[in-house]
Amino acid sequence: MNKEQIIVGITHGDINGIGYEVIIKTLMDNRIMEKCTPVVYGSPKVAAYHRKALNISNFSFNNIRDATDANQKRANIINCLDDNIRVELGKSTSMAGEGAVIPLEEAVKDLLDNKIDVLVTAPVNKYNIQSEKFNFPGHTEYLKHRFDVDDVLMLMVAENLRVGVATGHMPLRKVPDSMSKESIIKKIKIMDSSLMIDFAIRKPRIAVLSLNPHSGDTGLLGNEENDILIPAIEQASEEGILVFGPYSSDGFFGSGAYNTFDGILAMYHDQGLTPFKALARGEGVNFTAGLPVIRTSPSHGTAYELAGKGKASEDSFRKAIFLACDIYRNREIYREITSNPLRHHDLDTRTEIPDELPPEEGNTIDTL
Repeated sequence: MNKEQIIVGITHGDINGIGYEVIIKTLMDNRIMEKCTPVVYGSPKVAAYHRKALNISNFSFNNIRDATDANQKRANIINCLDDNIRVELGKSTSMAGEGAVIPLEEAVKDLLDNKIDVLVTAPVNKYNIQSEKFNFPGHTEYLKHRFDVDDVLMLMVAENLRVGVATGHMPLRKVPDSMSKESIIKKIKIMDSSLMIDFAIRKPRIAVLSLNPHSGDTGLLGNEENDILIPAIEQASEEGILVFGPYSSDGFFGSGAYNTFDGILAMYHDQGLTPFKALARGEGVNFTAGLPVIRTSPSHGTAYELAGKGKASEDSFRKAIFLACDIYRNREIYREITSNPLRHHDLDTRTEIPDELPPEEGNTIDTL
């Protein structure tokens, strides 16, 4: 049976960025309380500092000691930091880095203990957050470690556009060496499973982008397509996944072909996130697929240049909360369906390759 209120744990991120601004603006929206109960892991002192800087007088947090004490009709906050914490708006400081890690650890602990249902993380600075306690490129890799899963997928979501990244946060020069047939198949399977379970898409169709220009031009511009991507796609297809490609990203996005797929697997960070952010127009959400728990975040960073100015948009953060709640409900429905043997077989039904698909690179309008 569905629970009435979803408990959303929110980490405050970098205290010198726009985290509290987008959190407070989001929680001032009455629709949030209708859908969930928010619990911020952060600092009432820091929150008050930002409220004053932003001149927000018609909002306050309900201070609680434990997530189980959350008031369903209020925006709740748990104090995770020492009161000596210092805010320096727009600056990257080691104190801000440490102040981002501690609430994250507390929220993850409560997520493991089922005190909260989903996790929404405000932006952190990937440099100042590094320490002996936290040695990960970002939230995605940290959560993969904490929940001890074999692999995860950073999946960017905006309406019907879902773009995953095969190689995550790494230098571009390391991308080809980090790719293998097996690693691509893993990412395809994570995306396929997430699209069915988390997004309630019965028969998801996935496009795989090429690594090289023009899909490698049959080896002239690179062999990764022939040696890695095509074999991975073929094997995944043989296992019943509706996956197609590889498609050259310029022609794929330029022709609007992305509209005909439920999920898109890009090979590296900027290949996927550049067109995604251009199309999402500030309302995209980052979802970590492949975890046993639900975690989302806004698609933007700390935006130090906007900190304390009241100019940051909360649209992406608000959508991150809504998406986390939607995925929670979808997982509940999936569990109900799979627990009923009379309905379970419907989930495994696949269709044949559709009649109309975007042409391969050799048949598209050539691009420079």
